[in-house]
Amino acid sequence: MSTEHLMGVYNRAPLEVDRGQGARLWGRDGTEYLDCVMGISTNALGHANPILVQAVKDQAEKLWHVSNIFKIPGQEALADALCEKSFADVVFFTNSGTEAVECALKTARRYHVANGQPERIDIYGFDGSFHGRTYGAINAAANPSYTEGFGPKMEGFHQLVWGDKAALEAAFRNPTTCAVILEPVQGEGGCRATPDEDLRWMRQMADENGVLIIFDEVQCGMGRTGRLWAHEWAGMTPDIMAIAKALGGGFPIGACLATAEAAKGMTVGVHGSTFGGNPLAMAVGQAAFGEISKPETLAHVNEIAGYLKQQLHGLAQRFPDVIVDVRGKGLLLGVKLVPNNREFMGWARDEQHLLVAGGGDNCCRILPPLNLTLEEAREAVERFEKTCEFARSKMAAG
Repeated sequence: MSTEHLMGVYNRAPLEVDRGQGARLWGRDGTEYLDCVMGISTNALGHANPILVQAVKDQAEKLWHVSNIFKIPGQEALADALCEKSFADVVFFTNSGTEAVECALKTARRYHVANGQPERIDIYGFDGSFHGRTYGAINAAANPSYTEGFGPKMEGFHQLVWGDKAALEAAFRNPTTCAVILEPVQGEGGCRATPDEDLRWMRQMADENGVLIIFDEVQCGMGRTGRLWAHEWAGMTPDIMAIAKALGGGFPIGACLATAEAAKGMTVGVHGSTFGGNPLAMAVGQAAFGEISKPETLAHVNEIAGYLKQQLHGLAQRFPDVIVDVRGKGLLLGVKLVPNNREFMGWARDEQHLLVAGGGDNCCRILPPLNLTLEEAREAVERFEKTCEFARSKMAAG
């Protein structure tokens, strides 16, 4: 099938997808794969989950889209559920994670304007971060490969080295600092988890200096780490949080959550969206959030994550010439490799029909559905082990 009319921005794998069911994905040629990418941490309840499929069918027969000039009951219902199970008081719905990040950045700057401090525009991010592809989001992450060639950098965005506490403290004390934005567990950056004690220290420093904390939990939130929100492990909360991906279980939904105080500058007319919060998305979001937020779902994530991490550490001991490190939290697992991670992903796909994702720091990410069974987890480990054996043989052959 020709791709000549598609803009060439993707380095696509040689796999034409056809259908999926649970943790399985089938190519057009009939090949069956064990999918531990899940749309990059998005299809959190697996492919074609019957609960989500039914939600789409039921709502599609009633109403797809209306303008946000009208009340949309589904928005109010999902916002109520999100606020009940988070730190937030208010929610703005978007279509994607990067739009949720844009809303978060605007919310933070408007907060200081509302406080009579419009000079507080500086937003600090971290190396290895990824916040999406819109202009504000790429400047917040400041990854050169995403910002170069798009004109001058936006004013007020700065990047810190992940783990440089002294530089972060100086940023907090800067009188023009607006906010600090980070992923509690980095996804694209190689599954690096900020230590819990550091997150608690950030909360203290932010409160002392009038700075807002923005968490990007687009990938690491929604049960992925074994808690509903990744920051719950640290026993602290942000002021603003962007979520998406698993919120729709694969259907395009994002949301910006905030405290009432942090969002006090977001008044009528300062922000909006045509499709954000449409009835179809809200129906799927309610169904997905209802399943993911169940205590039994989160308990299952921790059980499977414990097994996978234990087994991967065992493989790291058996294959020190292939595996450098195992990192991450819950079912956001990263394996740092000796061989090129892109080659390893290809070997896993082509030789073992195991799909894994790439990541920074030469990692591959293992991002299975949150309802992966123990039997499927064992199968994933077996296929990963055989890929390690294949990698060893390829490396030995030069």
